[in-house]
Amino acid sequence: MNARRIWIKQMAARAALSLVAAGCLGVAAPAFAAPTELTVLYAFPDLFRPAMEELAKRFMAANPDIKIVYRAPAAEYEQAIQTVLRESVAGTQPDVTMQGLSSIRATADAGVAVELDAMIAADPNLASQGITSSMLDAGRIKGHSYAMPFAISLPVLYYNGDLVKRAGGDTAHLPATWDDVIALSRKINALGAGNSGLFYAWDETGNWMWQALVFSRGGTMLDASERHVAFGGTEGKWAMNQLARFVKEGGMPYLNHISARQQFAAGALGIFATSSSQLNAIQKLAAGRFPVVVGTYPDLKPGVSKLPSGGNGLVITTRDPAKQQAAWRFIRFAAQPEQAADVAKRTGYFPPNRKAGALLTDFYKANPNYAVAVSEQPYASGWYAFPGKNGLKTIDVIKDKLESVASGKRAGEPEKVLSEMTADVGALLPQ
Repeated sequence: MNARRIWIKQMAARAALSLVAAGCLGVAAPAFAAPTELTVLYAFPDLFRPAMEELAKRFMAANPDIKIVYRAPAAEYEQAIQTVLRESVAGTQPDVTMQGLSSIRATADAGVAVELDAMIAADPNLASQGITSSMLDAGRIKGHSYAMPFAISLPVLYYNGDLVKRAGGDTAHLPATWDDVIALSRKINALGAGNSGLFYAWDETGNWMWQALVFSRGGTMLDASERHVAFGGTEGKWAMNQLARFVKEGGMPYLNHISARQQFAAGALGIFATSSSQLNAIQKLAAGRFPVVVGTYPDLKPGVSKLPSGGNGLVITTRDPAKQQAAWRFIRFAAQPEQAADVAKRTGYFPPNRKAGALLTDFYKANPNYAVAVSEQPYASGWYAFPGKNGLKTIDVIKDKLESVASGKRAGEPEKVLSEMTADVGALLPQ
């Protein structure tokens, strides 16, 4: 055996003895374990990609033992919930998923979402970070927490400032009622040159903007027992007739909300009623073409009106206990004031964390469009999630009926459509 081989063996022996001694003395040996990898699925990449990339960068810098790997994002919340429920059957679901607030119930009912109660109870510093019990309410189902609320939105109206002025409107005094909105829409339509007045995002997340119409009149989706449809009455009739008016009187084009956003960004749509979450994307698309002015949802009456809080929460879906702890660290980090404020600036959502709101005071003063949804918070209510195994199917039924009116095909018989929708939804409810 040559001298080099003898030297290598001696060094190896000394290293082994050192490790044994370290173990006997209770000193941990150097660890070179690979970081825990968390796969995360989020939705709406056109709205969230920059914010989520920045969030992962910040988190991994503060937590080098955890690696965040994003899946290809889901186009919308519906795709996110369908993907998670489908993949959970084979155990291939992501470790963490962003879900619309109305989809959290489905993940909990299916046993896919991990209950967070024990993690919340074991974390003494949540309140000091602004993560309060009231904030966590948005992620609670039947008294148990299943999601960390992440970003909140409310319905608003976007106005093309140039078209409004050309039609004789005043961007400093935007319409306060739907009658005034429809009147302005007609004037914009009359400008010709391919311009359309109004689009109401009837199809967004299936039924969110339908809930806004009904809730704004003081109505609800179901009764307290959740066994009977409640939108078939006065409030629902007003809401369905209003959708028909948008078509018949306001000249609303037959589009989906994605196409409508493109038409608005191109300068050919005057008024776009949709989520405040789209603000950053819309302003970027319209930059250099026309001023975007945001207005409140019309006809809000204190003490009567409510608006469904849109937005999402982060849900832990991994079954691995070690990954669950890593996932908790990630979603808790995402909810901290600094991270929540950054998401608000990059999107149009506002943070559920009140301490994050305090960090945005100067930002809202300098960017008044972002403050409009915040001003609607006194009207904020829950985004209703339909119960039972047919919850997702119920949303599809509502969307199909709304489309029959929004397309113009049945805009002349809105109350008949509502009667059919009431019966169809009622047949899907658990009894």
